[in-house]
Amino acid sequence: MKFDFESILERHGKDALAVDGLGTRPGISPDKPKEGFDVIPMWVADMNFPTVPTIQDEIIERVKHPAFGYFSPTDEYFNAIIDWHKNRKGVADLKKEYIGYENGVLGGLVSALNVFCSKGDNVLVHAPTYIGFTMSLENNGYNIIHSQLIKDENGKWIMDYEDMEKKIVDNNISATIFCNPHNPTGRVWTKEEIKKAMDIFEKYHVKVISDEIWSDLLINGHKYTPTQTVSAYARENTVALYAPSKTFNLAGLVGSYHVIYNKYLRNRLDKESSLSHYNEMNVLSMHALIGAYKKEGGEWLDQLLEVLSKNINYAYNYIKKNFDGVSVNKPEGTYMLFLDLEKYCKKNDVDVEKILKAGWDVGVAWQDGRPFQSKYAIRMNLALPYTRVLEAFDRLSKYVFK
Repeated sequence: MKFDFESILERHGKDALAVDGLGTRPGISPDKPKEGFDVIPMWVADMNFPTVPTIQDEIIERVKHPAFGYFSPTDEYFNAIIDWHKNRKGVADLKKEYIGYENGVLGGLVSALNVFCSKGDNVLVHAPTYIGFTMSLENNGYNIIHSQLIKDENGKWIMDYEDMEKKIVDNNISATIFCNPHNPTGRVWTKEEIKKAMDIFEKYHVKVISDEIWSDLLINGHKYTPTQTVSAYARENTVALYAPSKTFNLAGLVGSYHVIYNKYLRNRLDKESSLSHYNEMNVLSMHALIGAYKKEGGEWLDQLLEVLSKNINYAYNYIKKNFDGVSVNKPEGTYMLFLDLEKYCKKNDVDVEKILKAGWDVGVAWQDGRPFQSKYAIRMNLALPYTRVLEAFDRLSKYVFK
């Protein structure tokens, strides 16, 4: 393999919440393991792989120049995004003026809500729900109206369109948060599914904020459809939010961007985002994105997707074979597993808290899934070397699901 996805990356003392944050945030972070067990980080949604070398190359080359004053994003930056979306997402008509910087996807989400809504408004969100959506909406004075995803006859997560429409009507909804691919379930929505949702949103004039940060991370060959491409309404009434951070492990550098085709919405969002005088790009983040979206970045990503697919296939098959009462859907995107332990808990008269703690004690630093609006859930990050995945499930078999 051209790139290294097998070596165990030493992250202690390197500003990594995933390993150094254990035990520091009660109720959020896992506990530190008991003596004799090292940490297998499976909670924070970043990867335990070294990123593509062209990112470091670009940053290092820029750092050689000893001035870091005010700047504007370069054409190279915008062209990198345009080419990436054309080559990786099939979007051929993206232009510089449609792209705008955001300090983060959640910051862009809040700015868009402030344009679309008034404080106290109801906002439609699918459940299970990414915890960042919950915190951002609640902290900014919006009420969350959940539409529960359901499982079809094959156990696949799908949207309940009837429930969505009813919730929109009953709660006077004017904006929704869409997640494509969906976090935490890992569904990669098909074009037909997105179109059907958009038809409902169009019927009731609902504006859409689409989090597409996971759109590069497609498992087992699944195909992603950009939300804005499914209809004229979707194109003109959707704020789509992207970032290289999930794909290339760049969250610590900060730097996301929006795509907005509608000039009026674009102007309003740019104005809203500017009010804090804080939503400004870091020059090194700009060069990191340029390095990520090079040809080598695409090659690195293709290899990464093979590694993630192997990890997910192993974990899914292992759980189905060995953990009776634990339900899991194989994700089509992201690198997260979302476990449902309801049957296991009821059968064995045990609660999720005890199972979580048993895993933490032996170094399996998985994440409490209950804050994602799922009563019996645990969330697992599988973006780590295959040997670490094997070790994690061996420990779970020996010490947790005995």
